[in-house]
Amino acid sequence: MQPEPTAEFRHRTIETPAGRLHLVEQGTGPLVLLVHGFPESWYSWRRQLPALAAAGYRAVAIDVRGYGRSSKPAATDAYRMLDLVQDNVAAVRALGEESAVVIGHDWGSNIAASSALLHPEVFRAVGLLSVPYAPPGGPRPTGIFGQIGGPEQEFYVSYFQEPGRAEAEIEPDVRGWLAGFYAALSADTMPAQGEPDPHFVTHGGRLRDRFPAGKSPAWLSEDDLDIYAVEFERTGLTGALNRYRNMDRDWEDLAPHRGAPIKQPSLFIGGTLDASTTWMADAINAYPTTLPALFASHLLEGCGHWIQQERPAEVNRLLTDWLTALQG
Repeated sequence: MQPEPTAEFRHRTIETPAGRLHLVEQGTGPLVLLVHGFPESWYSWRRQLPALAAAGYRAVAIDVRGYGRSSKPAATDAYRMLDLVQDNVAAVRALGEESAVVIGHDWGSNIAASSALLHPEVFRAVGLLSVPYAPPGGPRPTGIFGQIGGPEQEFYVSYFQEPGRAEAEIEPDVRGWLAGFYAALSADTMPAQGEPDPHFVTHGGRLRDRFPAGKSPAWLSEDDLDIYAVEFERTGLTGALNRYRNMDRDWEDLAPHRGAPIKQPSLFIGGTLDASTTWMADAINAYPTTLPALFASHLLEGCGHWIQQERPAEVNRLLTDWLTALQG
């Protein structure tokens, strides 16, 4: 794979209601806003920025608040979905644009979907990677996640709820933890079927106890890992983990939109080996109702969770084909 032309990346910061938002952009043309997930940064879009720029778009990848060079508010509730959506709106305005296509991965997929749902006048289309769209509603999230693990183990989302608990596991060895977490959810290094599931924690244990040992996915170079690790060693993990700690607040905040479809043009890309697509298969099946303007839903065979990094050429092609269709 040819190295990405990182020298062409333009870094800047803008002001948002929470303070500073760092972003990286490349290219000119219609604005495409890229929103990363956990535990990543703008850098997870390093292979999409040049591809989208070459296709005639102004591609902009942000550091979500709490990550990288963006501000990290102290209050836990400063990471609720409504605030992250406002950051996206502020980014579009600060870039001098009236509207944008928003594309997200992992938590970024939820943030992108909520941005499109709440501000259709700003976000004219939405692309979702790895995590399917499910309309707001249903039972309280922490209640659901608390039931998933059972008596012998705890679901990772529940494990992340208590402030400081996951940080105590991760922060003494950020680089090692990230390496294991990335490997655990990558197609070429994830545990084989029948082995302990890395999405769960044994009571009294650690999440990393189930990570693959000594394995590095093909998409992740030592330099890539260093870039991620340096950022989290500097910022800590609390800002990133606070996203999980606002799920009940989001449930309450978005109650007026229970069951609401996203009516703008949309695209979904997932991996067949990603737990997000198997656990949420019903959400994908509901797309004719929940995403009535869906352009296409793609499941990449043999792909894990880090989809735009594991399979950049395929993802870039699918994104640019969709964006071209939008222009038509």
